Amino acid sequence: MLLSVVIPAFNEESYLPETLSNLQNAIGMCRCSVEVIVADNGSSDGTAQIARSFGATVAHEPVHNIARVRNSGASAARGDVLLFLDADTIVPRHLLDRIAEAMGDPACMGGRPDVVHTARSGLLKGYLCAWRWLGMRLGMAQGAGQFCRKSAFGALNGYDESYFMGEDVEFYRRLQKLCRSSGGHLKFLDDVTVLPSPRRFDHTPIWRTLIWTNPLVIAPLRKTRSAWREWYVKPPR
Repeated sequence: MLLSVVIPAFNEESYLPETLSNLQNAIGMCRCSVEVIVADNGSSDGTAQIARSFGATVAHEPVHNIARVRNSGASAARGDVLLFLDADTIVPRHLLDRIAEAMGDPACMGGRPDVVHTARSGLLKGYLCAWRWLGMRLGMAQGAGQFCRKSAFGALNGYDESYFMGEDVEFYRRLQKLCRSSGGHLKFLDDVTVLPSPRRFDHTPIWRTLIWTNPLVIAPLRKTRSAWREWYVKPPR
């Protein structure tokens, strides 16, 4: 098995080194072969150079659309299994090995780890914890840690590039449907926790986060580019 890790990145020279360093530790513990692909979304900093210094393959995608960037990285992947991480996400050492173990079952078409978002604000901590609980109950999955067979990814035509927000949740929903129709299943790695950076929560007014992370707001605006322009600018440090 070859596992391809796809990391979309836009001006991530501040966070990418820690992400790739932790990922290298996980590669050292994995029972299968691993390749790392950084999908550089037209960065103007040292993102691509840092990726290459860690031995990653760099795929270039100039269009600022996160679904398209994920798809470009997947197109460059040679692996049987795709794992999607964010450029500011810290992973535990056993992540890749647990994915390899899960995907050793031919009926397993993909899955996700436990994604824990944090924030300095006590109110946001409670809010994020509530959404994490609800997401687990509903079987939802965000882009930081989704994995699937490349054959399944191809059958679904990847992420929907008409989406500017929520493309990860929508993709996982379609993956669930594919499993139900084909007799496969998805694996929730409840013993594996990945930690995305809280930077956007810590640099955004609380009221704005509460509004713009609400699915009732995201749903009608997810295909409207102008509604999400702040998500496609240089990320906060």
